[in-house]
Amino acid sequence: MNRYPDDEQLLSIYRTMVTIREFEEAAGRMAEQAQIPGAVHLYAGQEAVAAGICSQLRKSDTIASNHRGHGHCIAKGGDIRLMFAELLGRASGYCHGKGGSMHIADLDIGILGANGIVGGGPPITVGAAFAAQYKGTGDVSICFSGDGSTNEGTWHESLNYAALFKLPLVFVVENNHYGEFTAQSGQAPISRLSDRAAAYGILGVTVDGQDLLAVFDAAAEAIERARAGEGPTLLECDTYRFYNHTGRSERDPRPEEERAKWRERDPVVLLRQKMEERSILSAEGAEKMTAEVQAEVEAAIAFAKEEPYPDPSELLTDVYS
Repeated sequence: MNRYPDDEQLLSIYRTMVTIREFEEAAGRMAEQAQIPGAVHLYAGQEAVAAGICSQLRKSDTIASNHRGHGHCIAKGGDIRLMFAELLGRASGYCHGKGGSMHIADLDIGILGANGIVGGGPPITVGAAFAAQYKGTGDVSICFSGDGSTNEGTWHESLNYAALFKLPLVFVVENNHYGEFTAQSGQAPISRLSDRAAAYGILGVTVDGQDLLAVFDAAAEAIERARAGEGPTLLECDTYRFYNHTGRSERDPRPEEERAKWRERDPVVLLRQKMEERSILSAEGAEKMTAEVQAEVEAAIAFAKEEPYPDPSELLTDVYS
């Protein structure tokens, strides 16, 4: 049975995807201008994964993200004003300006944090899923990680534990085919990473990560299984980051032909075309929505730039070791 969003939900998801894209483009420009300290890993090109999955979550459901995590935060309901404030190192940011791009968290809406350590998120979601199971809340946890994380010991240990105790957890591997600068074919002896689910006796599924409807359908089944006590799913989303490992202007070693091929499968454009074909959204309506989102992003940046930096006396606050 296919599980697809209704028209109203599709419009909401599309707006989320546009928001992620415009946020990332703005963050990329600011990084080029040296307005943002530290590395900025852009999510542009992978919007259908975060939006398709997080649109089906409750506020109390939890997610853990990775270094390329802005899209997950926005899709789970993050405030882009506080996100920009964090990127700019301001005191009103999600982590009071101390975490930066790779460590945004908001426990009030189930964002357990992005993580700069590859493979750092899976154990966190195992803990959250175990807590949900123990308390009987019916909540699920989603672990977003990249293809590179599947070669980390923490990832395998987490799958083993989650499978053993049938935790309400979905492991989402966003296979964008590169771990930093190394092609996925140079990292693992298999091309279909969902095949690794068989080693843990759980369901493994691979879907087209550029197709919002395919992601939504596969995620819906995985989330339903998790809530029903049927254990975790390994969901591999075949996708591609439009920019290099960090920023927008960094020299990109990936083949130009490959990049052009994936640009033709822009998930935002593909969804807009489907919605126009089904008369859910007109071309004029899409342009208007994009303009509205761009205005919201500019307002969020203006807000962040007016916020103060943390006081030096706060340097060691929230440092636990």
